[in-house]
Amino acid sequence: MRVDYKYASPSRCTQVDNQATLGLSPDLSRDEKVSFCGKLKHPLLFRDAMLMLREIVISDTTKKTKERTDYFTWLDEEIERRVNAHKEYMPNVRDALKKQMDSYDFELSRKKNEIDQLLNIQRNLKRQIDSYDAWRDYYKIERDFWKFIKDRDYSLWFVLDPVITVHNDQVSFEAFSLDESIYGCLSVSMDEFDLLQTPKLGTTNIDFSAKLEKEMQRFRSYTDVTLSVNPEGFTIDNDIVPEYVEKKIDLPETWIKGFNQVSSAAALSGIEIELSPSDMYDICAFLRKHKEKKSPRYMKWILEPEERVQIVFEPFGTILTLNAIYHGNQKREEKIWGRRRWLVVEKLIPLSKAFYVRILGFGMPQFIRADMGTMQMTVGFSSWSSNDWVKGTAFNIMAGFTGEGCYTDVYKLMKDKRCLSIDEIAANLLNKKSDKIKAGIGMLFRRGEGYFDIINNKVRFRHLCNVPIPEELYKVSDIEIDVQKCSKLTFDNMKVRYTHKQEFIFTTTYKENDKLSSTEIVIDQDGQITKIDCNCQKFKRGERNLSDPCAHILALYVASYKLLKLKNLEYDKEYKINDIMEMLL
Repeated sequence: MRVDYKYASPSRCTQVDNQATLGLSPDLSRDEKVSFCGKLKHPLLFRDAMLMLREIVISDTTKKTKERTDYFTWLDEEIERRVNAHKEYMPNVRDALKKQMDSYDFELSRKKNEIDQLLNIQRNLKRQIDSYDAWRDYYKIERDFWKFIKDRDYSLWFVLDPVITVHNDQVSFEAFSLDESIYGCLSVSMDEFDLLQTPKLGTTNIDFSAKLEKEMQRFRSYTDVTLSVNPEGFTIDNDIVPEYVEKKIDLPETWIKGFNQVSSAAALSGIEIELSPSDMYDICAFLRKHKEKKSPRYMKWILEPEERVQIVFEPFGTILTLNAIYHGNQKREEKIWGRRRWLVVEKLIPLSKAFYVRILGFGMPQFIRADMGTMQMTVGFSSWSSNDWVKGTAFNIMAGFTGEGCYTDVYKLMKDKRCLSIDEIAANLLNKKSDKIKAGIGMLFRRGEGYFDIINNKVRFRHLCNVPIPEELYKVSDIEIDVQKCSKLTFDNMKVRYTHKQEFIFTTTYKENDKLSSTEIVIDQDGQITKIDCNCQKFKRGERNLSDPCAHILALYVASYKLLKLKNLEYDKEYKINDIMEMLL
């Protein structure tokens, strides 16, 4: 997707004595002309949080291709060894072949001279034609330029600017990593600012360059910092406004889809564990001191009700016992991969009052929230470093955001109110069905016109891009259509059983290739999926876990979600859908 950004001037930081102004230039190509000016009460907190956000932006944990120089050296030596062996054992054959080849070479040389003459004529003609082509070296020069920038300064190579949204109650800064595996959102409360003018609400991109990052690093405790978002730009020392800065960026489709899928994942329920700064320090210190060289590379969280949380780091087998207490209803174990990415929150440890870790289950993302008082940093991690937010699990389907629903009504409401919870949206749209409202909210996320605030559990209005996202990036996917086809049959054939382990076992049956097949999901009292299974071909050929579910599993999960609140069920008794409906009525 091609996106053009236009800034009145580069963002810059000016400092006179102990007074500093952090000037952020907004994107002028947007309809909403966002402006903001306020004095920060805790500039060092803001500095470190913004520097961490930039680390998320330039983060790339994908595997790099290794050079194969050793292999080609061995290959040359092996070829030479075989040639020498051939000379030793077949001299007579070689001489005969050489004489025959010499005669062929003579004839080939004569033909080659004729061909060379024709090629020279062709090259001269091509050279004359190319001399009139102004674009003949454009693509080569462009490739060489970007390669030079990438090798010289990697932070300059990455040009996906953060998104800033001014709300009535806060200012938020959102960013997404280069490898599409980490999402970051810094929420700064209005209580953090002494406002110098009335803010103009809206969303825009900000020019956040590597030079601006270095200037922010100079903030000190005695520096008074004013945050200014000014559409008119910022002047240089001689009061001459620089020329407009324009950026033309081809945003990857997966980058846009992943950015929008984060909100669907954030809306899912999960286990939230409160960690002290010392707990997070212990985790980061272990990761910093121990570099694994073999598999497995996960950390297993052992959670027992009202007991201290334990983490097993593999492949070392080391057990770390935290001070945090797990207040869940039953014992559980959660494995988390891509753990080294957790080091991005390291800078916030001395600044935070507490950390809140939300775990959604095996194969699902994790969210870490750092509470810094008037500032909150939310970081979302995909399930594995190599697994971005688009591949595998369809978070929008699991959250009930299927289809388009009453998107138009939701969009108008959110543009007017800016920030509402899902229940408040439903209260304002009383004439609409709840499933249509949820679908409309999901479409708002997928169009990049809103995001889910995990701190306040609210939907916030914001435009990710300055132009509408192409339809192919948000249209209803094939798996959503398959889920909708399976939904009625799944619901009609669904059965539920409540076990002594206080788990719900949901099952359903369907026909595939004229054979009766079944799907099963086990959900505990915390609402987490502990086991899934399906007999369909897609699920058996895939990862066989929640990172790659089939339409049958997703349809059964959506159908079973409302039934988790059932009470007074008898242990190990199987209930059919008719029995469940009678209980609900």
